[in-house]
Amino acid sequence: MQLFQDFLDRSKQLNLAPKKSHLNFHIPTRQYTFVYFGIILPNLPAPLHYFNFIGLMGAAHAPMLRNESAIHSTAIDTATILCSSSPHMVGQLHSYAMQRDCHFSKNLWQFSNHEQILGNLPNFQIQRDDDELSCQLSVQITTQVSYFNKMRLGLGEHWSTRCFFEGRIAYKEQIFSIAQHGVFEFARAVQFPYLPLAFFTYQIIQLNNGDQVLMAQTRDHFNRIVQSRIYLKYANVERTELFDEQVQFKVHRVYPKVVTPNGQVMYLPREFEWNYQNKTGDIIQIQAQSRGDFKFGLAAGYVGSFKYQIKINAREEYGEAGYCEYVDCRALKWQEKNQDEKILDDLMNTVPFMLKK
Repeated sequence: MQLFQDFLDRSKQLNLAPKKSHLNFHIPTRQYTFVYFGIILPNLPAPLHYFNFIGLMGAAHAPMLRNESAIHSTAIDTATILCSSSPHMVGQLHSYAMQRDCHFSKNLWQFSNHEQILGNLPNFQIQRDDDELSCQLSVQITTQVSYFNKMRLGLGEHWSTRCFFEGRIAYKEQIFSIAQHGVFEFARAVQFPYLPLAFFTYQIIQLNNGDQVLMAQTRDHFNRIVQSRIYLKYANVERTELFDEQVQFKVHRVYPKVVTPNGQVMYLPREFEWNYQNKTGDIIQIQAQSRGDFKFGLAAGYVGSFKYQIKINAREEYGEAGYCEYVDCRALKWQEKNQDEKILDDLMNTVPFMLKK
């Protein structure tokens, strides 16, 4: 099973033996009908704590990747832009019919009169004009690329790279100057008939020395782990460590359940942890407490921030502004499992399941 998984998805091999590759960044095409891009800045000063600028364009037949309430014309013609930060917001999500509302050229992606991307990789700019949250940021990506997925036969890919942001973010009447590292991501996929992906969490911690820790877990409808990984991206050397065995994510407390605009009932995490330990005793431990600033609009789920305590072997650090994405479209019987079931679930999921995102 694991051999089949590794054959279908080449991301593990690429992360363990990285080599320079051409990075794609484009709007949906006839081949790739679903495109995602993400611009994420964790560890910002209060009251921002984090900033994201995320676009989903086209259709993907997976519950956690679809926001049916945002569709104007057809799913394949819909684009959503989520731009949010920690303070209270009501206008974080804009939805567009691409044929009617958007203009795309080689060096300009224009989403109505609200958001635009100018330029192309490796250097581009993002702009958002809005009374609540606006930005003017220059983005310079690096060659320090990590692959979450890289499917054979060109079926799809999802990669992430360190980047440097410079410019300003304005929240209402407050203006913040920005000059720091963050994350840029891109994903594309062909039109699969159906992907049984129902749970996804992705979190980023920017450490004081510039290192980045990325944590991600995906599960299917039956609560089986598809992928559970931690990436440690070093700032001073172009090196990334991948941990994908015995990586555990546990939620200890949740907020009262919410109902999304799509009618999905979901519990959002209040206190949670990540744990990794290998046979030689190397450890990564993360204890996190959500700030409760979740915003809807990341496909079928939410984004927010958290406080954390992280230990990487003998190194310990505390922080105020980790970044969290959380989508849970599983049935409530999986979201409301009791403690005995959680222990059994850990035993069943010691090896990742064969499916991939």
